[in-house]
Amino acid sequence: MSDRRVKVLGTGSGIPAGRLTNLDLEKIVETSDEWITARTGIKERRIVAPHESAATLALQSARVALNRAAVLPSDLDVIIVATVTPEMPFPATACLLQDHLGATRAACFDLEAGCTGFVYALSVAEKYLRGGGGEKALIVGVETLSRIVDWQDRSTCVLFGDGAGAAVLGKTEEPGVLATYLGADGSGGSLLELPAGGSRIPSTAESVARRLHYIKMSGNEVFRFAVKIMEEASREVLSRTSFSVEEVDLFIPHQANIRIIHSAARRLGIAPERIFVNVHKYGNTSSASIPIALNEAWEENRIHAGDLVLLVGFGAGLTWGSALIRW
Repeated sequence: MSDRRVKVLGTGSGIPAGRLTNLDLEKIVETSDEWITARTGIKERRIVAPHESAATLALQSARVALNRAAVLPSDLDVIIVATVTPEMPFPATACLLQDHLGATRAACFDLEAGCTGFVYALSVAEKYLRGGGGEKALIVGVETLSRIVDWQDRSTCVLFGDGAGAAVLGKTEEPGVLATYLGADGSGGSLLELPAGGSRIPSTAESVARRLHYIKMSGNEVFRFAVKIMEEASREVLSRTSFSVEEVDLFIPHQANIRIIHSAARRLGIAPERIFVNVHKYGNTSSASIPIALNEAWEENRIHAGDLVLLVGFGAGLTWGSALIRW
């Protein structure tokens, strides 16, 4: 493996224009703005228009990231798209993105790790480049969760939104991605799932009538898992370096729920001013959550050259992952 590091060269996001506020949801299901805000911290979420899809959002975010990185699509060696809502079962959304970009040299594949998808993609791309796979990578987290949300289920429909975030990675002599850590526990797979549409329960009139093509979640169990694993994954990735929690300049967690974020931060001893939060604007955008937050943190001047940035996520699988980056 090369001694050269892999650095984030540029970021971007693709955010649908459509907004669905808590007040809008009050007209759809039995809920309230007060309840949603208190329980989740979410005030609104973005929703794709009929002409938008995973590929269009991914393309939007990718173009911004490539432009900021001053990297041409033809320079890319690999494209990884993390998503649970791909354009279609096959071909991979990454292949469709490659075609739209004209990135003809790039190897392409999709990656599914739930809400941890972007951190998984970051770790895989970093090792791919350091292992000799090339010089430049594009990683995208994109979701159109509004297409798989059951709008009759008030326990889940208030949580999720759509969007995309991207990052361009490149090999460098400077510090960059310092360490990553990935984990999974498949025994918890049933806690957060989309039951039908695969080989176990193919799509039929019966599966549609039983509403099995929508997100199903055991909220309390996922909450307890999330708070615990966010702390553990953060400490684990730090232990793989010489840095401590106190030295982290910005903590960017998966934006699922404000109570999870605050609970994990308290357990880690991270002050509020060192946490980036945008869950109130977008809700849970799954694999798009962390890259959207990372991009906004850069745009809002919350990240500066030389800063230590800690990313941590959890998701369906169950999966978890963390990354420590020198910006």
